[in-house]
Amino acid sequence: MMNLRKAKLPSVRLPLRPRKTGLPPGTLIFTGNKKVEETYVTLVQFNPAGEIFEQHAKEKIPLPEEGAQVSWYDIRGLHNVDLIQEIGNRFEIHPLVLEDVLDTQQRPKFEEYEGGIFLTIQALAFDREAFEIKTEQVAIYAGRGFVVSFQENEDDLFPAIRERIQSGRGKIKKRGADYLAYALLDNIVDHYYVLLDQLELVLSELEEEVLSNPNSKTKQKIHDLKFQSIMLRKMVSPLREAVSRFSKSESPFIDESTGIFLRDLYDHTIQVMDTIDTYRDVMSGLYDLYLSEISFRMNNVMKLLTIISTIFIPLTFLAGIYGMNFDYMPELHWKYSYFVLWGAMVLITAGLVYLFRRKDWL
Repeated sequence: MMNLRKAKLPSVRLPLRPRKTGLPPGTLIFTGNKKVEETYVTLVQFNPAGEIFEQHAKEKIPLPEEGAQVSWYDIRGLHNVDLIQEIGNRFEIHPLVLEDVLDTQQRPKFEEYEGGIFLTIQALAFDREAFEIKTEQVAIYAGRGFVVSFQENEDDLFPAIRERIQSGRGKIKKRGADYLAYALLDNIVDHYYVLLDQLELVLSELEEEVLSNPNSKTKQKIHDLKFQSIMLRKMVSPLREAVSRFSKSESPFIDESTGIFLRDLYDHTIQVMDTIDTYRDVMSGLYDLYLSEISFRMNNVMKLLTIISTIFIPLTFLAGIYGMNFDYMPELHWKYSYFVLWGAMVLITAGLVYLFRRKDWL
């Protein structure tokens, strides 16, 4: 069974952020923590003919190749504000978009701009060792023939998308930037199912622990897991509205044929929300089960103590009588009185034990 520890949850609690009070809208300030030494930029370009161009650079923007239908700039590391500003200038991205990119505590949302569409989403992963949900904000901006994705960490969140582009499987290479933006979003939502499967396993293990050995640590685990589910719902809930707006958008940057895929993605977000709500109900049921199991075990202890006390009451009565200091007690001078008293005590004890077993109290 997995060894669950008390969740500290540093990743789902809001860190102290640089103050932006009094600054005009569009001011670029990175509000997160520096998670990479250098900003890493990957440029992937492709066209329906099957040609693929890929470049990698650090702290600079690769120059695009000619003849590509879609260019995907994958930015990892957001601490370099000057580089983010340079990207914004090159693709004429609105300053409010860049401000939201650098604000790593944005709720999931979808917005339309004159030059493209903008989405933010929280990538989630469950750390079984630390028993906590780790979050990473991902921002996606799609314009005419290009997509720019922004993430905080250096870990690649989209290896499956790269593999589909390289192998030519699927529709990514045959469609435009809007479909690539959808594919990136769908990839992150797919990982929500992985997280939910892990939570289901934890719930199953925790239920087994409640039934086999409930204790104060078990109670703390249930509380921590319930807190995790609340934070999870808080991070996922706005995504439903964002995907709904994305699917209903009439932006010129979204092809009508992409709509059916976006509606399917919306269904996935509904399923994720329903599953989270179900798990929350299961956690509440686990807590009730914990209280019932503790109460049941306490009742068993009290029943055992009561049975022991009931057995010793007549024995104590006999011992009390023959322990009195009267001068005239005929039985005291009979040579078999000691053995008779022991025999009576044994018979009384055996009779009570037999009675309790007949009534299924033992």
